[in-house]
Amino acid sequence: MFLRLLFVLLIALNIAVGAWLLLGQDDAHGRSATDPGMPELKLLSERSEAVPAAPASGDAAASTVAPPAAPAPAPVRAGTPSSSYSCLTLGPFAAPQDLRTARQALAAQSARMRSRQEQTTQTRGWWVHLPASGNRAQALELARRLEARHIGDYFVVSSGDQSNTVSLGLFKDPANARKRRDEVVAAGFPAQMSERTETVPEYWLDLAVTDRAGFDWRSRIRNASVGSHSTGCF
Repeated sequence: MFLRLLFVLLIALNIAVGAWLLLGQDDAHGRSATDPGMPELKLLSERSEAVPAAPASGDAAASTVAPPAAPAPAPVRAGTPSSSYSCLTLGPFAAPQDLRTARQALAAQSARMRSRQEQTTQTRGWWVHLPASGNRAQALELARRLEARHIGDYFVVSSGDQSNTVSLGLFKDPANARKRRDEVVAAGFPAQMSERTETVPEYWLDLAVTDRAGFDWRSRIRNASVGSHSTGCF
Protein backbone atom coordinates (compact mmCIF):
# COMPACT_ATOMS: atom_id res chain seq x y z
CA MET A 1 0.00 0.00 0.00
CA PHE A 2 2.79 2.44 0.88
CA LEU A 3 4.76 1.57 -2.24
CA ARG A 4 1.70 2.05 -4.39
CA LEU A 5 1.13 5.51 -2.92
CA LEU A 6 4.80 6.43 -3.39
CA PHE A 7 4.65 5.31 -6.99
CA VAL A 8 1.59 7.52 -7.66
CA LEU A 9 3.32 10.54 -6.03
CA LEU A 10 6.42 10.07 -8.17
CA ILE A 11 4.32 9.89 -11.31
CA ALA A 12 2.42 13.08 -10.30
CA LEU A 13 5.70 14.79 -9.47
CA ASN A 14 7.15 13.87 -12.86
CA ILE A 15 4.05 15.17 -14.60
CA ALA A 16 4.24 18.48 -12.66
CA VAL A 17 7.97 18.91 -13.42
CA GLY A 18 7.40 18.17 -17.10
CA ALA A 19 4.53 20.66 -17.31
CA TRP A 20 6.59 23.34 -15.59
CA LEU A 21 9.51 22.81 -17.96
CA LEU A 22 7.26 22.95 -21.02
CA LEU A 23 5.22 26.00 -20.03
CA GLY A 24 8.17 27.88 -18.56
CA GLN A 25 10.22 27.59 -21.78
CA ASP A 26 7.28 29.12 -23.81
CA ASP A 27 7.02 32.08 -21.50
CA ALA A 28 10.73 32.75 -21.62
CA HIS A 29 11.46 32.22 -25.30
CA GLY A 30 8.23 31.96 -27.28
CA ARG A 31 6.50 35.16 -26.27
CA SER A 32 7.38 38.85 -26.69
CA ALA A 33 6.90 41.58 -24.08
CA THR A 34 5.62 44.03 -26.75
CA ASP A 35 2.65 44.06 -29.10
CA PRO A 36 3.04 42.45 -32.53
CA GLY A 37 4.78 44.75 -35.03
CA MET A 38 6.44 46.94 -32.36
CA PRO A 39 10.26 47.08 -32.08
CA GLU A 40 11.78 45.19 -29.20
CA LEU A 41 13.08 47.26 -26.29
CA LYS A 42 16.69 46.75 -25.25
CA LEU A 43 18.79 48.17 -22.46
CA LEU A 44 21.71 50.41 -23.33
CA SER A 45 24.02 47.80 -21.91
CA GLU A 46 22.61 45.24 -24.37
CA ARG A 47 23.41 47.33 -27.48
CA SER A 48 26.32 45.89 -29.39
CA GLU A 49 27.05 48.85 -31.68
CA ALA A 50 29.27 51.69 -30.47
CA VAL A 51 27.82 55.20 -30.00
CA PRO A 52 29.80 57.76 -32.10
CA ALA A 53 31.71 60.28 -30.05
CA ALA A 54 30.78 64.01 -30.21
CA PRO A 55 33.16 66.33 -32.09
CA ALA A 56 35.96 67.72 -29.93
CA SER A 57 35.35 71.40 -30.85
CA GLY A 58 33.22 73.78 -32.93
CA ASP A 59 35.97 74.07 -35.57
CA ALA A 60 36.04 70.32 -36.06
CA ALA A 61 32.26 70.21 -36.45
CA ALA A 62 32.27 73.08 -38.92
CA SER A 63 34.91 71.37 -41.02
CA THR A 64 32.55 68.49 -41.73
CA VAL A 65 29.87 70.82 -43.21
CA ALA A 66 30.24 71.50 -46.93
CA PRO A 67 30.36 75.27 -47.72
CA PRO A 68 27.40 76.64 -49.75
CA ALA A 69 27.91 76.79 -53.47
CA ALA A 70 28.71 80.25 -54.85
CA PRO A 71 25.94 81.74 -57.03
CA ALA A 72 26.50 81.49 -60.73
CA PRO A 73 27.47 84.79 -62.38
CA ALA A 74 24.70 86.58 -64.27
CA PRO A 75 24.90 86.01 -68.00
CA VAL A 76 26.16 88.93 -70.03
CA ARG A 77 23.60 90.20 -72.49
CA ALA A 78 24.91 90.14 -75.98
CA GLY A 79 24.76 93.33 -77.97
CA THR A 80 24.52 95.70 -74.96
CA PRO A 81 26.27 98.94 -75.94
CA SER A 82 29.04 100.04 -73.64
CA SER A 83 28.77 103.73 -74.48
CA SER A 84 26.00 106.02 -73.28
CA TYR A 85 23.38 107.55 -75.53
CA SER A 86 22.97 111.13 -76.64
CA CYS A 87 19.43 112.29 -77.35
CA LEU A 88 18.11 115.06 -79.54
CA THR A 89 14.85 116.28 -81.02
CA LEU A 90 14.19 117.12 -84.66
CA GLY A 91 11.33 119.32 -85.83
CA PRO A 92 8.87 120.71 -86.15
CA PHE A 93 7.54 118.77 -89.12
CA ALA A 94 4.54 120.31 -90.85
CA ALA A 95 2.71 117.07 -91.61
CA PRO A 96 2.66 113.42 -90.44
CA GLN A 97 4.01 112.29 -93.80
CA ASP A 98 7.12 114.44 -93.31
CA LEU A 99 7.63 112.83 -89.91
CA ARG A 100 7.31 109.30 -91.33
CA THR A 101 9.81 110.12 -94.07
CA ALA A 102 12.32 111.33 -91.49
CA ARG A 103 11.91 108.18 -89.40
CA GLN A 104 12.64 105.98 -92.38
CA ALA A 105 15.67 108.04 -93.38
CA LEU A 106 17.25 107.97 -89.90
CA ALA A 107 16.28 104.49 -88.69
CA ALA A 108 19.65 102.93 -89.47
CA GLN A 109 21.58 105.60 -87.54
CA SER A 110 19.40 105.66 -84.41
CA ALA A 111 19.26 103.32 -81.43
CA ARG A 112 15.74 104.45 -80.48
CA MET A 113 13.07 106.75 -81.90
CA ARG A 114 9.94 108.40 -80.58
CA SER A 115 7.34 110.50 -82.41
CA ARG A 116 5.36 113.28 -80.73
CA GLN A 117 2.53 115.61 -81.68
CA GLU A 118 2.08 118.94 -79.91
CA GLN A 119 -0.40 121.78 -80.26
CA THR A 120 1.01 125.23 -80.88
CA THR A 121 -0.38 128.67 -81.55
CA GLN A 122 0.59 130.28 -84.84
CA THR A 123 -0.03 133.75 -86.19
CA ARG A 124 -2.45 133.83 -89.09
CA GLY A 125 -1.92 137.54 -89.76
CA TRP A 126 -2.54 141.04 -88.48
CA TRP A 127 -5.97 142.59 -88.58
CA VAL A 128 -6.60 146.35 -88.87
CA HIS A 129 -10.13 147.47 -87.94
CA LEU A 130 -12.30 150.09 -86.28
CA PRO A 131 -13.96 149.28 -82.93
CA ALA A 132 -17.40 147.70 -83.12
CA SER A 133 -20.34 150.12 -83.23
CA GLY A 134 -23.41 149.75 -81.05
CA ASN A 135 -25.66 148.62 -83.91
CA ARG A 136 -25.74 147.98 -87.61
CA ALA A 137 -26.87 151.52 -88.52
CA GLN A 138 -23.95 153.11 -86.66
CA ALA A 139 -21.47 150.76 -88.35
CA LEU A 140 -22.82 151.70 -91.81
CA GLU A 141 -22.62 155.40 -90.94
CA LEU A 142 -18.96 154.95 -89.96
CA ALA A 143 -18.28 153.24 -93.28
CA ARG A 144 -19.80 156.21 -95.20
CA ARG A 145 -17.50 158.55 -93.30
CA LEU A 146 -14.50 156.44 -94.37
CA GLU A 147 -15.67 156.67 -97.96
CA ALA A 148 -15.97 160.43 -97.66
CA ARG A 149 -12.31 160.60 -96.59
CA HIS A 150 -11.30 158.49 -99.59
CA ILE A 151 -10.44 155.44 -97.48
CA GLY A 152 -11.40 152.31 -99.35
CA ASP A 153 -10.84 148.57 -98.97
CA TYR A 154 -13.13 148.09 -95.99
CA PHE A 155 -16.23 146.11 -95.16
CA VAL A 156 -18.73 145.96 -92.30
CA VAL A 157 -18.83 142.66 -90.37
CA SER A 158 -22.44 141.59 -90.10
CA SER A 159 -22.26 138.40 -87.97
CA GLY A 160 -20.18 136.57 -85.43
CA ASP A 161 -18.39 137.83 -82.37
CA GLN A 162 -17.04 140.81 -84.37
CA SER A 163 -20.44 141.95 -85.60
CA ASN A 164 -20.75 145.71 -86.51
CA THR A 165 -16.97 146.04 -86.76
CA VAL A 166 -15.48 147.84 -89.78
CA SER A 167 -12.60 145.76 -91.09
CA LEU A 168 -9.76 147.59 -92.82
CA GLY A 169 -7.74 144.58 -93.93
CA LEU A 170 -5.85 141.42 -92.86
CA PHE A 171 -2.07 141.45 -93.41
CA LYS A 172 0.61 138.75 -93.13
CA ASP A 173 3.37 141.30 -92.71
CA PRO A 174 3.04 143.31 -89.48
CA ALA A 175 4.84 146.25 -91.12
CA ASN A 176 2.09 146.56 -93.74
CA ALA A 177 -0.54 146.31 -91.02
CA ARG A 178 1.04 149.16 -89.06
CA LYS A 179 1.20 151.32 -92.18
CA ARG A 180 -2.51 150.82 -92.88
CA ARG A 181 -3.44 151.58 -89.27
CA ASP A 182 -1.38 154.78 -89.22
CA GLU A 183 -3.01 156.04 -92.44
CA VAL A 184 -6.52 155.57 -91.03
CA VAL A 185 -5.57 157.12 -87.69
CA ALA A 186 -4.14 160.15 -89.55
CA ALA A 187 -7.54 160.55 -91.28
CA GLY A 188 -9.20 160.88 -87.87
CA PHE A 189 -10.46 157.36 -87.16
CA PRO A 190 -9.51 155.17 -84.14
CA ALA A 191 -8.05 152.31 -86.11
CA GLN A 192 -6.65 149.33 -84.20
CA MET A 193 -4.23 146.53 -85.03
CA SER A 194 -4.50 143.02 -83.52
CA GLU A 195 -2.83 139.67 -84.10
CA ARG A 196 -4.93 136.80 -85.47
CA THR A 197 -3.85 133.36 -84.23
CA GLU A 198 -4.88 129.74 -84.61
CA THR A 199 -3.96 126.45 -82.90
CA VAL A 200 -2.23 123.98 -85.20
CA PRO A 201 -0.46 120.61 -84.64
CA GLU A 202 3.32 120.24 -84.81
CA TYR A 203 5.20 116.96 -85.19
CA TRP A 204 8.53 116.13 -83.52
CA LEU A 205 10.98 113.23 -83.69
CA ASP A 206 13.07 112.26 -80.64
CA LEU A 207 16.24 110.25 -81.32
CA ALA A 208 18.79 108.35 -79.21
CA VAL A 209 22.18 107.91 -80.90
CA THR A 210 25.47 106.43 -79.71
CA ASP A 211 27.72 108.77 -81.72
CA ARG A 212 26.34 112.31 -81.59
CA ALA A 213 29.40 113.81 -83.28
CA GLY A 214 29.12 111.47 -86.27
CA PHE A 215 25.35 111.72 -86.59
CA ASP A 216 24.64 113.83 -89.69
CA TRP A 217 20.87 114.03 -89.97
CA ARG A 218 20.88 117.04 -92.32
CA SER A 219 22.38 114.96 -95.12
CA ARG A 220 19.29 112.73 -94.99
CA ILE A 221 16.55 115.28 -94.22
CA ARG A 222 16.64 118.19 -96.60
CA ASN A 223 14.06 120.46 -95.01
CA ALA A 224 15.11 123.98 -94.10
CA SER A 225 12.24 124.41 -91.64
CA VAL A 226 13.41 121.48 -89.48
CA GLY A 227 15.89 122.14 -86.68
CA SER A 228 17.39 120.19 -83.79
CA HIS A 229 18.11 120.60 -80.09
CA SER A 230 19.26 118.39 -77.24
CA THR A 231 16.69 116.68 -75.06
CA GLY A 232 16.53 114.24 -72.16
CA CYS A 233 17.02 110.60 -73.07
CA PHE A 234 14.06 108.22 -72.98
